[in-house]
Amino acid sequence: MTHIKINEVEREGSSDKVEKILQGAMQEFLAHGYAGASMDRVAVGAGVSKATVYSHFHDKEGLFKVLMEQLARKRFESVFGTQPLEGEPHIVLRELLTKALTQMLNDKEFQGFQRVLIGESARFPELSQVFLSCIAKPGSEIISQYLASRQELNIPDPEAMVWILMGSIVHLVIAQEIMHGKDIIPMESDRLIDALTHLITKCAD
Repeated sequence: MTHIKINEVEREGSSDKVEKILQGAMQEFLAHGYAGASMDRVAVGAGVSKATVYSHFHDKEGLFKVLMEQLARKRFESVFGTQPLEGEPHIVLRELLTKALTQMLNDKEFQGFQRVLIGESARFPELSQVFLSCIAKPGSEIISQYLASRQELNIPDPEAMVWILMGSIVHLVIAQEIMHGKDIIPMESDRLIDALTHLITKCAD
């Protein structure tokens, strides 16, 4: 019994250290980008030794990928939840698009990571691919399956329609937040969501 308790404490301590390392890594990558990030500074930011960082993550790439996977999982679950999409399209799509766009507009940390990914994608394309695999691909598949299941929508190519939907809200975030273009090309979130929802549901009229 004592041995089990000791193992449990050790696992809890290890989990706590991993979380501290990921938090330290988040700030380091946001401040210095991927290429400029230092594992030494990650250790300092996490309040652990450099050896501890390397005992959990073999290198900077591995640390970045785990951090991105964790970030993607949290964002994905907050938008899509854990249940399949069900219900009337005009309600389901409006709620889904509103959640996704609101999150992307309000989450400055996530926007910072997008800047890092876009800025580093030419030199480190595999890092962007982790993001696409963890968020864009599964999210697109869920929406595509939902659109295909609603035969009354008469959408000939659900996968292509998902590109239109997601591309529109991602472009708004990039143009207005990441590229600071609110005053140059203003667009309210509600207007965009109204237009996209109309685009989908008008096919069923």
